[in-house]
Amino acid sequence: MLTRVSDRFSQFVHRYLPDAFVIAVLMTLFVFVLAFFTTPGNPLDLFQSYGDGFWTYLAFTMQMVLLLMTGMVLASVPFIRRGLEALSAKANTAKKAYLFTFLISAAAYYINWGLAVIVGAIVAREVGKRNQNAHFPLLVACAYAPTALYTAGLSSSIGLTVATKDHFLANVMGVIPTSETIFHSGTIIIFLSLLITMPIFILLMAPTKNIIPYKGKDEKTIPERNAEESKKTPAIFLEETPILGILIGLIGLVYTILQFSKGVDLNLNIINLAFLSLGLLFHRSLGQYGNAFKEAAGSISPIILQFPFYAGIIALLGSSGLAAIIIEGMIAVSSTESFGVFTYWTAGLVNILAPSGGGQWALQGPLQVPAGMELGVDPAVIAMTVGWGDAWTNLIQPFWALPILSIVGLHIRHIMGYCILLSVWIGIVTSILIYFVY
Repeated sequence: MLTRVSDRFSQFVHRYLPDAFVIAVLMTLFVFVLAFFTTPGNPLDLFQSYGDGFWTYLAFTMQMVLLLMTGMVLASVPFIRRGLEALSAKANTAKKAYLFTFLISAAAYYINWGLAVIVGAIVAREVGKRNQNAHFPLLVACAYAPTALYTAGLSSSIGLTVATKDHFLANVMGVIPTSETIFHSGTIIIFLSLLITMPIFILLMAPTKNIIPYKGKDEKTIPERNAEESKKTPAIFLEETPILGILIGLIGLVYTILQFSKGVDLNLNIINLAFLSLGLLFHRSLGQYGNAFKEAAGSISPIILQFPFYAGIIALLGSSGLAAIIIEGMIAVSSTESFGVFTYWTAGLVNILAPSGGGQWALQGPLQVPAGMELGVDPAVIAMTVGWGDAWTNLIQPFWALPILSIVGLHIRHIMGYCILLSVWIGIVTSILIYFVY
């Protein structure tokens, strides 16, 4: 039955869901209209706040761009590609393909969500190449689905933020160690429950008819000079020698090791430098690396285009007071026992409009934490329920799927039907568990 439902729902979504950029623009207009009619003040202030916030996340946008490009270039190193191909060949049935892709991606999301973006996409693509019986859109959804788990992982943005000395809410909630957030027994129970039930739900959704196999994405080959051309000039020699790449790659890796020795947490900057350095080290020359980087550039245009629009939405939600209205409305109908569940639902709603864990915590934390503490709710629980809500609706917010889709060559409408159905299951399971385990 679930297979039939998922088939029909996927067809519906495929027909009516527009491009992710169209969704970003529609959300911007929607928030503008809501802010205009629900908040007092000068309407021109909305335009001012939107424009001021539009470029707020330029640094993060560049981090995501480099994450994609350096990861794709690293994956194109011959021996790494062969290793991924050998590993992916083990998923020789459709069911194994779905489970393999989900579990590998889930492991990567637990370690670091930025790393998982690349790992999940590459595994889905390589498994799809070797298993024509697997429905490729569902396979890609398997790679993206573990984004709902990242709050329990080692790169949980909110969990790490509240554990940082002098974080912006430290004077309200104090500094909370990860033993009370990421490694709390309740967090582990929710994580394991989803880790077990999500792949079962995926298998029940798997289509048995109208299978769409991996059809390939245009992957251009990097032109190489022949031996005679490489000897023509000193300039070409410098482009083709492996020595320069090895030297500069080692410098970056030494820095990365030094950062870990100082106890620095794994973050996007460190991952990007590590990917960049390893790629320089393993590619045969700077010229080859530069060409591979150029070939990867086309995949990152959606990120560059859309993130400023969501930054503008976040600024609108904050300056207009619209976020406060949403959050305070949920708080008003909650009790001490239900506060965590309502916080989870609120976070899920806010995340659809403002898909950024850090940005969302900046909006929601100052309102949610004092209200919860007034009811006697543990601030660590408040932080984690906001995090779970943020991760939950990542599945129905198309922005975070863009990196994976760019690598595998699919459109958002190909996978969103499966992701929406899966998010319903995740919402039910997590809501029940939050009520009982925190």
